[in-house]
Amino acid sequence: MGLQDLKKRYYNRELGWLNFNRRVLYQARDKRLPLLERVFFLNIFHSNLDEFYMKRVGSLKQQILAGVTDTSIDGRTAQNQIDEIKKRAVKMNQEMSDLLLDEILPALEDNEIHMLRWKKLTPSEKKWAQDFFDSRVFPVLTPMAVDIGHPFPVISNLTISLAVALRPPGSEEMQFARIKIPDIFPSWVPIPESVAKDGSGTRFISMVEMVKAQIKKLFPNMEIKDVMTFRVTRSIETDSDKEGAEDLLEIIEEEIKQRRYATMVRLEHGPKPDPWLLNFLMEEMGLDEGDIHPFPISLEFKDLSEVSKLKIPEHRFSPWSPVVPLMFQDEDSSMFHQIRNQDILVHHPYESFAASVEKFVEDAARDTDVVAIKMTLYRTGENSAIVRSLIKAAERGKQVICLVELTARMDEERNIQWAQQMENAGVHVVYGIVGLKIHAKLTLVVRREKDEFRSYCHIGTGNYHSITGKLYTDFGLFTAKPSVTSEVVEVFHFLTGRSLKTDYDKLLVSPINLKSSFLQLIANEISNAINKKPSGIIAKFNSLQDKDIIDALYSASQAGVPIELMVRGFSCLIPGKKGLSENISVTSMLGRFLEHSRVFWFRNGKKNEIDGKFFIGSADWMSRNLLRRVEVVSPIEDKSCKEKIWETLMVHREDKRLAWDMNSDGEYKQRKAKSGQDAEGSQARLMKITQKRNEIFQPRPKNNPNTMR
Repeated sequence: MGLQDLKKRYYNRELGWLNFNRRVLYQARDKRLPLLERVFFLNIFHSNLDEFYMKRVGSLKQQILAGVTDTSIDGRTAQNQIDEIKKRAVKMNQEMSDLLLDEILPALEDNEIHMLRWKKLTPSEKKWAQDFFDSRVFPVLTPMAVDIGHPFPVISNLTISLAVALRPPGSEEMQFARIKIPDIFPSWVPIPESVAKDGSGTRFISMVEMVKAQIKKLFPNMEIKDVMTFRVTRSIETDSDKEGAEDLLEIIEEEIKQRRYATMVRLEHGPKPDPWLLNFLMEEMGLDEGDIHPFPISLEFKDLSEVSKLKIPEHRFSPWSPVVPLMFQDEDSSMFHQIRNQDILVHHPYESFAASVEKFVEDAARDTDVVAIKMTLYRTGENSAIVRSLIKAAERGKQVICLVELTARMDEERNIQWAQQMENAGVHVVYGIVGLKIHAKLTLVVRREKDEFRSYCHIGTGNYHSITGKLYTDFGLFTAKPSVTSEVVEVFHFLTGRSLKTDYDKLLVSPINLKSSFLQLIANEISNAINKKPSGIIAKFNSLQDKDIIDALYSASQAGVPIELMVRGFSCLIPGKKGLSENISVTSMLGRFLEHSRVFWFRNGKKNEIDGKFFIGSADWMSRNLLRRVEVVSPIEDKSCKEKIWETLMVHREDKRLAWDMNSDGEYKQRKAKSGQDAEGSQARLMKITQKRNEIFQPRPKNNPNTMR
């Protein structure tokens, strides 16, 4: 297939991701959002782009260095993609700058939130800032000269630095020095209210401005010709999967150390850079013009976290308190009793992660009849209640097994720390499988009940992380059905003992039967459409890239199968093309919560949609998820659970506030409500639905005879 044919059939993954980040930037542009939430989305835009360069551009650079000639799904070479990425990233940064200068900063000023340059400080504020610099900042700074006796310093990842052009008295020779802006201080330092003038609101001074204003103190008697702010981004790609399993922990620990000084993929500088300083940096770092990224405003505006975290209620979303799930509201009724009675589906953050998932693990740790707890851990928080429960369970003599994924990018260091703490407490920690990331979200609890052992499990779409449990939308299934729990037991045997089981009946497990099962489910819908039976596919997930899945969906569309794809991130499938995909729609949903749940529905020839096949799990339709990760997708068979998922999908389908529709050219258009229509977003509707659903609960009387002990 020729290059142009590929571009007509598939959309580039990297460009699709950049389109996603543009939609994030649009959230900051949306005046319907509270002001500080708009600032928050600006911060997300920057951090997203940083991570994209570290991961994706870093990978493309490594492909070039390795001489890899493979092209992307749409036929582009690695260098072609890097060039197009830079072009679009520079344009997006300019859009961001215009938005910040024209709208966000003036709006902050109007609301007495001031991000100040040095010259805008009052005399008392300057005195305070000088004292702050002298007592705290000056001792921490380390100017690094570069000359015959001082080699060029190693520049660490994502740190802002000042490049300084110096000239000694009586000399014409230019000299270079570098000052690292210390990251132990916030990028924007709040000025104490006692110093700021009365009624002047919240005031910040940038750390970069503070150092620049006092820079002569660092180079006494030297002539400072110019100062240029710059920032380096480095690759975080790893090759751990080529190593032996017994060395995995040591390898990851070493990679964390090396990451700060890995291959450079980008050098950013602020406006009007000094040519001599820029050329000096390029020569010393071995960079070419393609690696240089001009940033249209001062680089300290890349980090607005201090401003975005301000607690000013009128400039924030209305607070949302997750609802305790209906089945778990009665404190006198055991969670295990409720799960044994029927499958329970929870939907975060509408329903409480703490009162469901965390409580499930906590109760298992305390329950004297629980003999074993097994769990996969991909990402978790700094103060993880779940990990603390696992440690307590091990200390109480229960058998506790935790599979910690050390290669969860950006969370490796935290995972290593938790793993070591758990090992010290007696938890059996397994450090993943070489060549396969363990991305499945599974918890298995084995409980002694009279003369038998019964298993209970949780299968989720999101991480066991208390913070993201409040910010990400995810589904979780609690079940005690032996047909499912017995297969979860087999999955853990595969993870810990390298079982080669290949005949899962209920679960879809990657890399064993997940991809083939999805392809068969799509093929079944094609057959139904051809035979005039009801057909249809709705799938909600983060990203779509796998070529075989895309081609199968194209075939389904051509057979007349209606297909709705709710893809938050990027889609390499192009919808709405005549003769190819006119029966496929692709929608992206962005709101106050990050849409993270993975849900799959196949009509399966049924007249009633609820009778179709429903699945939830950890996998996106990406080749890495289907072939190179351990993923688990579970069927949803309980009717009430199906109805809950269907209701959620229908609310998303009708959204005229948060939804963006992908066009056949790969671009996105935000939906708009017609005049007089309700423009309430799907997330706001689901909050109301969840509240109403749980208001009908009536607690059981005390001493319920059905309560399990």
